[in-house]
Amino acid sequence: MVQVRVAGIALDPAGQHVILLKPIDELPGEGQILPIWIGAQEATSILVAVEGAETPRPFAHDLMRSMLASLDAIVQRIEITRITEGTYYAEIVLNAGGGTHRIDARPSDAIALASRVGAELWVADEVILQAGIVDEVTDDEEVAHGAVDPEVVDPVVAEERVDEFKRFLENVDPDDFRG
Repeated sequence: MVQVRVAGIALDPAGQHVILLKPIDELPGEGQILPIWIGAQEATSILVAVEGAETPRPFAHDLMRSMLASLDAIVQRIEITRITEGTYYAEIVLNAGGGTHRIDARPSDAIALASRVGAELWVADEVILQAGIVDEVTDDEEVAHGAVDPEVVDPVVAEERVDEFKRFLENVDPDDFRG
């Protein structure tokens, strides 16, 4: 298993949301990145949690967090365990009632929950080998090394990176990641 982080969420040319997962020990623009296509509602829920935004009413994943807290259950980690016929599978690993439980989940829902409770994200090595791609889209070394404040990145450089990522999304085909 490889521990990952959410590197970003984007739209592909067809308007589908893609969550990008990156191993935490790899620098932006190096190694691999794992794209997973997700629904619009899940993308919104993940972004709300990652950005710490307030919503007027709780999302389903906020409800999950509240229910788990009420039951004294703790989400240990999220594991993306496999790909079967182009579908990703995940498990929520939690402690409750004196034991460890594994709950089948869609990766998007599991990641949205993890983003709310601060749980670690893990991906099976086989999934990275099967569906990971070379990371040419998150090149941001200066920010990663703390040399530049991410709030004051040169707008020309930022625009070039966005354009590069758009080119990547225009050329990527979801079928490339099917098992």
